[in-house]
Amino acid sequence: MNETFARRLTGLAGIAAAAALIIEVPLYFVYSGPPPDANVLTRLLLQIFALAFLIVFVTAFRELVKRVNPAYEWVGSMAFATGLVYATVTLVSSGLEAGAVIAADRSIDPTITVSGTYVLYGSISKVLLTLFLTAVGFGISRTKLLPRWTGRSAYVLAGANLAFVPSLFFGNDPADFYAANGWGTTASLGAILSYWLLALGISTYRSATARAALPAQPR
Repeated sequence: MNETFARRLTGLAGIAAAAALIIEVPLYFVYSGPPPDANVLTRLLLQIFALAFLIVFVTAFRELVKRVNPAYEWVGSMAFATGLVYATVTLVSSGLEAGAVIAADRSIDPTITVSGTYVLYGSISKVLLTLFLTAVGFGISRTKLLPRWTGRSAYVLAGANLAFVPSLFFGNDPADFYAANGWGTTASLGAILSYWLLALGISTYRSATARAALPAQPR
């Protein structure tokens, strides 16, 4: 995998993951009570695809960092490892919620009914995202593989996720901003992450086009 291809793959995977997340998040706000099964399963399916694209993204990002500056390959590996664990943890919570919805004989809100999943995609995921975003920000800033704002915004988003780690102490009412499964802890941060990932994906893909347009350097 050469650098140009790594940039394109990283960018496309980021855009695809972000697009699925952007479509998914509003589905959480359509119903005030327990949503119908179709709503829950649709948003979980979108999340599954988003996380699959995220796995491609973190894999390609690791390769990109290695191609740009091999001295920081360890940073790319850290971003890959934490991103992969985050995707795995969130996929587990999605599977548990989908199973509960399918098995229930009535409409349920799995963000409340399925105990424990909101800790997986809440505080646990916030720790993993903090590590992932910090690694991405550090890798970008040290290797200068993307514009400066991409690294700085990754640090800011990492700090926001870290601030929500203690949310597991504040109950499980989705109407509360800072609850374990509150709309601030999950939906709001999820929406911010998706738009950040979209911007990062576009920037990365455009950097491949710009690099391809550069004249070949003499050896």
